[in-house]
Parts: sequence; C-alpha cells; structure tokens
Amino acid sequence: MLYRVLGLMSGTSLDGLDIAYCEFITEGSNIDFSIKKAVTVEYDSALRRKILDCESCSGEQLTEFSSYLGHYFGKQAKEFIETNGLTVDFISSHGQTVYHQPQNGFTLQIGDISAIAAQAECTVVGNFRTLDVALNGQGAPLVPIGDELLFKDYECCLNIGGFSNISYREDGVRKAFDICPSNIVLNYLAEKLGKTYDADGMAARSGNINPRLCQELNIIPYYINNDKKSLAKEFVKQYVFPILDRYDISIEDKLASFTEHAADRIGKNITGRTLVTGGGVYNKYLLERIRSKTNYELVVPDRLLIDYKEALIFAFLGLRRMRKEINCLASVTGARRDSCCGETVLWI
Repeated sequence: MLYRVLGLMSGTSLDGLDIAYCEFITEGSNIDFSIKKAVTVEYDSALRRKILDCESCSGEQLTEFSSYLGHYFGKQAKEFIETNGLTVDFISSHGQTVYHQPQNGFTLQIGDISAIAAQAECTVVGNFRTLDVALNGQGAPLVPIGDELLFKDYECCLNIGGFSNISYREDGVRKAFDICPSNIVLNYLAEKLGKTYDADGMAARSGNINPRLCQELNIIPYYINNDKKSLAKEFVKQYVFPILDRYDISIEDKLASFTEHAADRIGKNITGRTLVTGGGVYNKYLLERIRSKTNYELVVPDRLLIDYKEALIFAFLGLRRMRKEINCLASVTGARRDSCCGETVLWI
C-alpha cells in the first residue's frame, strides 16, 4: 500500500523548518521508502529569537506563540504542497521542543497541530513524546524505530544535529541514546564571532585545543552515567555553558576544544559500520576529528538523506501511528512498555 506523508522537523539548532515529502510502500513486513522532494525554510532572526524567548515567557504568551507557530508550519506545508503539485495523505510534525524534563514528568513541543491542520487543510499527527514520558520514559530518542526498520544495513546510525545521538542493536534489541551536545554549542560559540555557524569548522580548526577544558567537559556526570538516555538544552545551560564561560581563552580555542570533546565522545560510542546524517556532517573539521577516533567505517549518504533523515523518520512515526503500530521503543526510552505515540487531528 502506498502512503504519501509530509514530515516536518524543527530541531534545537533552530536552522529552520525541514519539510520532506516521503512515500512509503508497505507489503506485509516489507517497507520501501523514498524522499521525493524536500526543502528547509530558514528561520529569520526574529522568529529564532521568539523561539528562544519561549523559555522565559508567561503561560499565556507561550500558548499564543504555539498557535502562531502552528499556523506558520501549516502555511509553509501548504505552500510546499501546492508549489510541487503534491497529494498528501497526512502531515507528521515533530514540533518545536521548548521544555524537555522527563525526570520531572513533562515535555513540551509547541506548534499547535490543530493550527497546522487548519492552515494546510490536511490531517496532522504530532505530540509524539508525551505518552512515552507519561509511561516513565525519556520521550527520546524517537528516531531509532526508523533506524531499526528502514536502515537495517548499518550497525549504527549516528545523527549530528543540535545534539548527537546514536542507535544500534545489542543482543537483538535496539538501543539508543544522546551522546553529547553538538551544534547547539558550536553555533552558540560561532554567534560570538558574528556568525550563524562555523562553516566547515574553519574557526575551530584555527584554534588551539585546551586539554584542561576538554578534560573538564569529559567528566560531566552524564557521560559517566551508564543509564544515559536523552539530553536537552537545560543540560547545556546547567553544565556546558558554565564550564566554557570559566575559561579566559579565545572563541576559536573554545570551538577547537569543544569540537575535540564532541569528537571524543562520539568516537567512543561508535561500535560498527555507521550511517552518519545531520547538519554536523558538513562540519568537515568535526568529521575529521571523529574519524580519527574510530576504526569503523563512517558512511555519509547523499545530501537529501543527510539533511532530511529526521523529517523522513517523523513521517514514518506518523505512518506507524496512523496504522496503530508501535512507534516508540521502551528499550530506547526506558519507558514501562513500547507504545504507539502521537496525537491526531483529522481533516474531513
């Protein structure tokens, strides 16, 4: 059976809204998939600032902005559909994470799915994390179900985005966790140089690695915890930024040192032939440093899959939800049980 799904992804790096038109053909347990068309709608500085300011706004302001963002997502989706002459069965949206504190029993992704449905005039699936958190899970990572069913040819799947995460099979069970912050910190440092990001890692390459800073970053408790699961920007604010701020060294040196830290953490967790995707793949210096720390093959796919793998997999999560199939693995999130996560707004 053919399913035509529009996947929407907006991550912690705040680069923009990824839109991917995906087709899935299912025959029994076999699934063929392809990304037919995709685009990233870049956020301007004003919208990026509004998203960042959500953490300190009132409940009323947050509710209002969630509606605004949902209408924005819906308008972009509708324009993409119409421009490309597409027929879409439904939209599957990750939303924009504002708060993610599963240890306190809650997570929040804004971008109201009813507003998306109203603008796009299409059924929408979203809010994928909340049920897993209610089941005492981390609500993350969610991508591994896609790695398990769509990318069986790889022993590991590594995504380098705002945070780097990895999934793999161990004793016949899919495992996954967030390894460390990546672009969320590198972009933060690059902004201090007046840049949105450190293109190709050139500023980091020009800096000097500070061994003491790397050592201090490497002993953050999360990395020592054998039960690690997921990270969020709260972690970065609590642990990473304060450490970086204590060092009176150049921004280039901080970029070089954090890149070395991230490469070290990632390299230590690669256990086989690995598919590598996410925006961090374009950071040539970071990828070089990761390759220097592992003997396993790192496979970088075509640009479409690099940029839109997460949007593809959220489209797949929506498909699993619509088919009433498990799309969230307890072996990954630590929840009491596997579940079929997501809420649906039907357009009829």
